[in-house]
Amino acid sequence: MTSNSVLPSVEIAGRRIAADAPPFIVAELSANHGGDLERALRIIDLAADAGADAVKFQAYTADSLTLNSDRDGFTVTGESLWAGRRLYDLYQEAATPYSWFPELFAACRTRGLIPFASPFDRDAITMLQNLDAPAFKIASFEAVDLDLVSACASTGRPLIISVGLCSAEEISDAVTTARSAGSEDIILLQCTSVYPAKTSEADLLTIPALAERFGVLVGYSDHTTGTVTSAAACALGACLIEKHVIDAREPPTADSAFSLTGPDLKALVAECREAWQARGTVRDGPTESEQASLAFRRSLYVCAPVAAGEKFTQANVKSIRPGFGLAPKHMPDVIGCHASRAIHAGEPLAWEMISDRRDT
Repeated sequence: MTSNSVLPSVEIAGRRIAADAPPFIVAELSANHGGDLERALRIIDLAADAGADAVKFQAYTADSLTLNSDRDGFTVTGESLWAGRRLYDLYQEAATPYSWFPELFAACRTRGLIPFASPFDRDAITMLQNLDAPAFKIASFEAVDLDLVSACASTGRPLIISVGLCSAEEISDAVTTARSAGSEDIILLQCTSVYPAKTSEADLLTIPALAERFGVLVGYSDHTTGTVTSAAACALGACLIEKHVIDAREPPTADSAFSLTGPDLKALVAECREAWQARGTVRDGPTESEQASLAFRRSLYVCAPVAAGEKFTQANVKSIRPGFGLAPKHMPDVIGCHASRAIHAGEPLAWEMISDRRDT
C-alpha cells in the first residue's frame, strides 16, 4: 500500500490529533477499577489532575470474549501475570459493568476528559453509540476480527487500532476493512502485547514505518512499567500515547502490575509533550535563540600589524574567536594576497582589506 505524502489529522471530540499537534494522552482504566465504581471515579480524577486528554474504558462481558469452559486453551498458561486463571473467570472479574458507563462518561466530561472505549461486540458498540462515544478503539487481540473492525468503522467515528501481534498483512487487512466500511480517520498504535512488556521489545522504529506504509497517523500503546518508552515514541512521531493507570498499587487488580499511579502519569504527560516539542522541524542554520551565539564562532583575524601592500601570511592572519571576520574557509583565498590598507592587530579581516582578493 502506498502512503499519502501528507499524513492526515484526526479530530476526536474537538481535539485535533496530528503529527504537528501535542501528543494525545489516553489514560487506560481497563480492569483497574477492581470492581469498585468509586475507585474508577478516583482514577478518572487522577487522570484529569495529571493532564491526560482522555480516558479509555473496555466494554465487554465475559460471554462476549470467551466461553465458560474448562477445556484445553481456556486457561492462561506460560509466564503470565494471569497464569492458571480461567479466561472466563478473569474476564468476569475485570469487566466494567455496562451500568457504570453513563456515570463514568459523565465524570470524564465534567473533568474535561474525552471518554471512549474498546467495544468487543455489537452490543457494546450500540451501548457506546448511545453514550455518544466520539471514537472506538480496537484492542490488539481483536485487530484480526474484521467484522468487529467493520462494525466500528461503519459508525463514522474515528478508529484507533492497536497492532500488537499483527503481521503487516493483518494490519493491511484491518486498515483496508476500515476504509471499505467508510472510515478514513484511522490511527494505528504500535504495541507489544505482553503484560508487562520489555522496553527492549518496544520496536519503536515501527512507528514511522507504519505511518509511511499505510499513510495514517500512528501512536503507541505502552505496556512497559515506566515512562521513558512513551517519551521516546513521541520523539519518533507517535501522535497518541495510551497507558494503563491506577490510583494505588493496593489493593491489586488484574492490570495493576504494569499501570502508572497519578504522579507517574503526570510525569509521563510532561515527558511526552517535551519529547514532541524536541522533534521540532527539519532545520538548516541557527535558530532564533542561537543568533547571539554566532559571535563566538571562529573567524579570520589579523593577529600582527600589517602595512598597506604587505602580504598576508600564516604569521599575521589567524582563525580565532570571535566570529566577526571572514569565515575560516577563506584562509586559502587570503594567504598570499596583499593588504589594501594598514591593519591593526585584532581587526577582523574583511574583503575590502584585500587588494587582490581571490574569492571569485
